[in-house]
Amino acid sequence: MERSNVAAEKSMEFSVRIAKLCNLLHERDKEWAISKQLIRSGTAIGALISESVFAQSTADFINKLYVALKEANETNYWLTLLWRIDLLSDREYESISSDYRELIRILVSSIKTLKQLSRP
Repeated sequence: MERSNVAAEKSMEFSVRIAKLCNLLHERDKEWAISKQLIRSGTAIGALISESVFAQSTADFINKLYVALKEANETNYWLTLLWRIDLLSDREYESISSDYRELIRILVSSIKTLKQLSRP
C-alpha cells in the first residue's frame, strides 16, 4: 500500500530526529527524565507503523495506526513541554513540530481511507 510506505519512511525519519534530539538534550542540558519519555513515544510511532504491515486483519491494521496516532500525540506533549521549559528553542520546536504534524496528517488520512474501504 503506497500510503503505508510513506508513513513508514516519514516515521523512520522522525524517529532518527527524535533520537538525535534526545542525545542533544543529554549532552547539552543533562536532561534525562523527559527525553526518556520522548524517545519511547517518538520512536513507537514508526515501530507501530512497521508492525501494522503484518496486521492480521484490516481492523488490526487500523488499530495499529490508531495506537501510532496516540503515540504521536504523546510525543507532541513532551516536545511542547521541552519547549515551554526552554530546553528547545523556538526554531528547534517548530522544525520538529512540522514533522510531527505531517505524520499526524498521514496517519489520519490512512485511517480514514482504510475505514472507508473496509465498509460493506
